[in-house]
Amino acid sequence: MKISRGCLVSLKVCMFSAQGELLEDSGARPLVYLHGADAIFARIEAALEGQETGFSASLHLEPEEAFGDDDASLLHLVPVKQLPPDIELGMRFEAVPGQPPDGRIYTVVDLADEVAVLDGNHPLAGRALRFDVEVLGVEPAWDSPQSSRPSP
Repeated sequence: MKISRGCLVSLKVCMFSAQGELLEDSGARPLVYLHGADAIFARIEAALEGQETGFSASLHLEPEEAFGDDDASLLHLVPVKQLPPDIELGMRFEAVPGQPPDGRIYTVVDLADEVAVLDGNHPLAGRALRFDVEVLGVEPAWDSPQSSRPSP
């Protein structure tokens, strides 16, 4: 079966930095997604369109094709006194203290005596990445006839 809109696709995925460092490997647990539902990066989905089980590819994605460019407006200087006493680099918060939650996770990326820098960018924002993908399986997402499938 060829990959098309409405198919469930199982992939083995390895994600590498532009320098070749392995960042993530789906390993024995494949990534399963609904093709055509914007569930994976558009560039990867486009490369998989029309392919079948066994297809593999290595794709280089620029930051804007993956997790986006760094957004300086998502960096916040926060007085350390507004943070927990055990604050340390790498701690994450669901909001910037004193501001309503915006759905982002903020990570402490710098820490001084009186000020901490919280970053709401995805940890891989601003980075070019390489994805090695292998199609492990393709199947229809619904057993019912095409005409009764829900529209995304």
